Amino acid sequence: MKRSRTARALTLIAAALLGLWSFFPIYWMVISSLRPERDLFAQPTLIPERIDWKFKSYQNLLELTDYPLQFANSVVVALTVVVITLFVSVIIAYVVTRYRIPGKTVMIGSMLYAYMFPPLLLAIPLLSIFAKLGLADHLIAVVLAHCTLTIPLGVWMLWGFFKVMPFDLEEAAMVDGCSRAGAFVRVVLPLSAPGIITVSIFSFLLSWTDYVFSFVLVNSDANKTLPVGLASILGSFDARWGELMAGATLITLPLFVLFMFLSKYFIKGLAAGAVKG
Repeated sequence: MKRSRTARALTLIAAALLGLWSFFPIYWMVISSLRPERDLFAQPTLIPERIDWKFKSYQNLLELTDYPLQFANSVVVALTVVVITLFVSVIIAYVVTRYRIPGKTVMIGSMLYAYMFPPLLLAIPLLSIFAKLGLADHLIAVVLAHCTLTIPLGVWMLWGFFKVMPFDLEEAAMVDGCSRAGAFVRVVLPLSAPGIITVSIFSFLLSWTDYVFSFVLVNSDANKTLPVGLASILGSFDARWGELMAGATLITLPLFVLFMFLSKYFIKGLAAGAVKG
């Protein structure tokens, strides 16, 4: 009994230390964005001595850069990637689990090979392809590039959900008068909601935080996304750390809101996918 309490206490301590280790960079980023400019280059302190309640770094970021436009570009790209990923992944995962397709297990497994290669190795040939198609320096090129990574992951995760879902449920719905498509919409999709939400979050995260594809495929300032635009703040001779930390803080806000409302579904989808896959 005493040994189990000791093990539990050590586990809690280890979890707390891991949580602090993970949270500290976020804390430092937010605090740095609120420090006065002169304090950014002084001796760093864990707790800031002064707070800039006028939010000068945020004001400079919004006034001196194209941050609002870059934010809008990132929103458009990320949401489009989520919609395309869900549409394609759901159809492919459902078809390979409900119909006899030769070599479907090998096909599903081979999709994960896309993650064996660094994004830069994929971005260079994709740039050549998009240039020939007339899509270079356009947001649609970034969307399609992101989908090359999000769709295989989405198919893999949803395949685990659909594979163990009893076909009897769909048959019962069809006996009650539903068509095959109606049974899919009314039975399969609601039961797969945790997996669909998990795929949506993964797709949004990958697209929202991507730097390599956006940097390689987009040149004009009007089409830059947040990571690329934020990196341009860090000049060779003028390091505007306050504005940089403010921009990074604003980037994390949508992710914080996303996890605040969907974290329980995300955890449930990961757990179910791990068991079912």
